[in-house]
Amino acid sequence: MNTALTIERLYDMRLGPMAEAFGTELKRTGDPALGFAERFGLVVEHQWVTREEGRLARRLKNAQLKIDASVEEIDFAAARGLDRAVISDLAELSFLRAAGNVIVTGATGLGKTYVACALADRACRCGHTALYKRVPRLTFELSLARADGSYLKALEKIAKVDLLILDDWGISSLEVQAAADLMDVVDDRTGRSSTIVTSQLPVSEWHHLIADPSVADALLDRLVHRAVRIELKGGSMRREVPKRPRRLT
Repeated sequence: MNTALTIERLYDMRLGPMAEAFGTELKRTGDPALGFAERFGLVVEHQWVTREEGRLARRLKNAQLKIDASVEEIDFAAARGLDRAVISDLAELSFLRAAGNVIVTGATGLGKTYVACALADRACRCGHTALYKRVPRLTFELSLARADGSYLKALEKIAKVDLLILDDWGISSLEVQAAADLMDVVDDRTGRSSTIVTSQLPVSEWHHLIADPSVADALLDRLVHRAVRIELKGGSMRREVPKRPRRLT
């Protein structure tokens, strides 16, 4: 079999990166100590790396993270009560493997969403799936799914995600149906996968925001049980953008 046919068949099998690496190896005039196995290993490694990069890109795209964040860039210098040891432990993703939850509370502007998205980014880079949702948007989407008959399909899609972010919990009260829908989401995930919840309100104030007390008890029990809590304090970290001086005309 000639090399042109080999390359053609690699492309036919959708192994384009391997075909490119094979072509590169054919032109190599480097280390003569590299035998066939080592050179073939380089070709396979190139294909593997390219495929893994593609998978990561898809995981990050599907996660729909609100912020491009990373654990390495979390600011621990600001006085907001963020413990480096806690974040380092969470970054190891043991909570995810144990199907545990994380709750991040604190006033607006303290970086709750950034911390959540940074942990989700780490999860994606370690081969897990993630999904970001603002609670008001999610409850609206679920209400539409109920109306068009795709509710169970929507629940199934969310249940398959390894790490779900529920951002802006408690920004508005949950009516009976919205609370019941969130209960379905959380119940499907309990003991199977992990959820990160961010809220401006402390956990102690969550119950009264849910219209149905019995649903509130069940929902909060599933979210709070075995959850790692991060309580941020202090003033907003957001810097005001300076206004441009008005131009005189």
